[in-house]
Formats: sequence, structure tokens, C-alpha cells
Amino acid sequence: MGRKYLLGLDNGGTVTKAALYGTDGEEIAVCGMQVKPIMERVGFVERDMEALWAANTKTIRDVVQKAAVDPMDIIGVAVSGHGCGAYFVDGNGRPAGNGVLSTDTRAKEYVERWNADGTYEQLLPMTMQIIWAGQTLPIVAWYQDEKPQVLESARWVLSCKDYIRFCLTGEAYTELTDVSVANGINLNTIGYDDAIFDAFGIKQYKRLFAPLRKCTDLCGRVTEKAARETGLAEGTPVAGGLCDVAACCIGTGVTSPEKMCMVAGTWSINEFISDRPIISKELFQTALYCMDDYWMILENSMTSASNLEWFIKNLMAEEKIREEQLGSSIFTLTDRMVSLIRPEDCPVMFLPFLFGTNVNADAKACFLGISGLHTKAHMLRAVYEGVAFSHRTHMENLLRFRGRPTSIRISGGAARSCVWVQIFADVFQIPVEVSAASELGAMGAAMCAGIATGAYEDFYGAVETFAKVSYTCSPNPDKKQIYDDKFKLYQKLSIQLDSTWKEWKTVFKNSKLW
Repeated sequence: MGRKYLLGLDNGGTVTKAALYGTDGEEIAVCGMQVKPIMERVGFVERDMEALWAANTKTIRDVVQKAAVDPMDIIGVAVSGHGCGAYFVDGNGRPAGNGVLSTDTRAKEYVERWNADGTYEQLLPMTMQIIWAGQTLPIVAWYQDEKPQVLESARWVLSCKDYIRFCLTGEAYTELTDVSVANGINLNTIGYDDAIFDAFGIKQYKRLFAPLRKCTDLCGRVTEKAARETGLAEGTPVAGGLCDVAACCIGTGVTSPEKMCMVAGTWSINEFISDRPIISKELFQTALYCMDDYWMILENSMTSASNLEWFIKNLMAEEKIREEQLGSSIFTLTDRMVSLIRPEDCPVMFLPFLFGTNVNADAKACFLGISGLHTKAHMLRAVYEGVAFSHRTHMENLLRFRGRPTSIRISGGAARSCVWVQIFADVFQIPVEVSAASELGAMGAAMCAGIATGAYEDFYGAVETFAKVSYTCSPNPDKKQIYDDKFKLYQKLSIQLDSTWKEWKTVFKNSKLW
């Protein structure tokens, strides 16, 4: 009997990746490609669902070719993807419209109303989380009012990864970790609840939500059509998979409440797991973990490494081209520029709210403290530090509900930068462990496929096989005071600007770019 493999797919907000692993946990090959979002109106972030599926088929073909393996030796497939959002599928299995990403904010006014009229307080004991615009049910409520024809033509509303699994198998299921972060189920009963759909005013569209399954359940097999398009063997088992926050957490090896996990990517994701749910208006959310009897306790916002990507795209395009021509990376250059500036020599502050905020729904990103003496390197360092400060804001809130961890496991784009990881360690004054895996979302999905097909008994066995630490970055105690002082200033600035944002919004109420 030859070597066997597991395939994990990961669909984030901009990039689709396929990663192939041996059942011994070795990463064999990774391929990926971008799927550009559609942003035709401020607050609307969509994607072409057929283009998304095409990206998945291409990356699967590419990774199988790159690994030079027989598709018959791939014993299982699973998908991870961004949580929330909404992907509508009609009765013929085709898209009923564009997919809506979790970074979409079209339903923001609905959320404001539900926060004001008591709906949030009514739902909290059941859903155990805040209501935010990118969640599936608020998006459905918006469509009910603004584009009811989409809902009438739809048979299913799925999450991103549940849609890709549907394309692979032709079977529609809603996986529990995904729906549990979307205000979609009663977390006491672990099931759909009419009271939740009533509260959001969308009870008639409860029919769009597919049957519930666990992340390690077998949820179908690769169809003949999907096999033809992907190069996979027809009949390959497909597991439930899991949302990215759970995938990255299990991928870093979090199997007990003592550990903490942080993802610094498109989203700032900060979490630990608990053997009991925590229901509090002071928390972003409690959700289901991929391990039975554990809950994810999360603090999240769209305030992380994507701020650096924006900076590079808009302010360093020429440098990026030059570095690529030299065979180098723009991120190597930004790391070098940041390293040239000591934290005590960078009075520039950056609020990383380009794509969202954890302080005020109307807040925007800004640089503060710039003078004629400052350079692009100072601004870059401010971006690196501002993202770390936003993560610290979330982490300090989590620490109100648990003890201080001995270390933090980090993943995401920022984890690829030793310079940035050191800033995180210094800002937190906690050792930061960097995962050895390059694609934690895909790896977490591969673990699900392995458990569903019997390669591992449970997640403890899968983590033992897969989760490795590349290196640990220890904090520099000499940096503690300067970062504590800068963090206090960051918090003060965030709070003091609160009263300004509504006035700002009023002044620019006719702008299409607000």
C-alpha cells in the first residue's frame, strides 16, 4: 500500500489555496491564486461565485500536478474558508447572485437598529455574540428589503467554504463552526431556532439554511462533474471542513484552554478555547470549536495585516515592482525599513481601521503625529505597531475572562515577518510561537478530512501529527515601558476621536467614498 494524502482547501477574502499533505503531516505542495473582490459601492464587498469555484478547481489541479501524486491516493478532502458572508445557490445548483464577503457592511444600519431596539440583548443568551454587518442573517435581512428576487430564486444560503464543498459534492450542508460565528443557531441547543429568525425579521427564509453537520462528518463525495473539473478521483470523500477561525486555532495546536491563538491576516482574530461558554456583552463572540465540549472565545475585527497590503498597493507600488525585478520581496524591504526605526524614535501613530474597527462603527484609519522630519519608514513602523496595538486591545479584553497565557501561537500574514512577530512579542510582553505550517486554514481542513476518513482518531491525534512550532520569539523587557506608553496613547486617541466620526460622516454624507 503506497503513501496516502489529504487535501485541504482554504478560501480567504482574496486568496484561494490548496495544500496537499501526507497522512504523516508533511506538507507536500501548496498552490494558490487571487480572486479579486467586487467593490462597486462603498461598503459592498462581493465576489463572482463561478470565478471562486474556478479558482478552486485550478489550485486543486495545480497542487496535484506540482506534487506529482496519483489522485487515487488522495483519501480525503475538506475546505476551510472565511466565516459569515452569504453565498446564494439556486435550485439548479448555480449561483443566484454574487457571493457576499464577511467584510461587507451593507447591513450596518440594520445592526445599529437591532442594537438600539433591544434585539441584541434578546439574542445574546442564545447566540452568545455581537451582531455585525458581515454575518449571514443580517445580510439576508438586507436582501429581503433590497433584492428579494435573489432570495426568491435561491434554494440555499451557504458560507464560503460550504459553497465550495457543495460544488465538490452536489450536497448542501451548513457546518457548525461556520454557522456558530454567524448568529445563525442557538448555541444552547446547537440547532436552528425560530426565535432567532423572528428577531431578525427573516423567518420565511429559514428554509434557505441547509442541514447542520460537524466539521469531521462525511458530507458527500466528489461528483463526476467535479472530478472532471478538478482532476480529483470521482468518489473521493469530502469532510465538513471548518471556518477559518477554528481552522487556524486547531492548526496552531490549541487543544486545551491554557493556550491562546492569534491570527494576524485580513482579520485580527484573537481567541482561546473554554470548556464552558462565556456570555457577555463585553465579548465579541462565543462560538463552537471543532472539538466537542469546547467553545471558542473570540475578539475579532478587520484591523490586521491587510492594512500593510493597502499601504504597499497605494504608497509603495514602484518599490514593489523594483523589488520583484531584483528577485526580492516588497515585504523584505518593508521589514528592513521598519527595523531601521526604533520604537522610541517613531512618534507617528496609526489607527488600523481601513477595513473596519473595534472601537467605533464609523471610525476610519488615520496617521497621527507626522511631521516634516518623518519618512515612509516611520509610517511603515506605525502600521506594524498600530496593528499590534489593535490585537492587544482585543487580547486584554479576553484576559478579563481568563489568566495570562505563558505564550501565544500566531499565524497569518504578519507571522511571516520576524520583525513584525518581534513587535507583537514586545507589545504583549509574552513569548510568541510561530507555526511551522505555511497554510493553517488548509491544514486545519486536512485534519478534518483525516479524522473523517479514519486516518486519525480525533483532533488530539491530528494535532500531534500536524502542529509544529517553527520558532519562539521572546519579548525584550527593555521595550516594555515604551510600548506600554505608546499603547496607552493609541487607546486615548481612539477614544478621543469617537465624538468626531459622526460629524465627519455628516460633512461627507454625499460622498461615495465615505
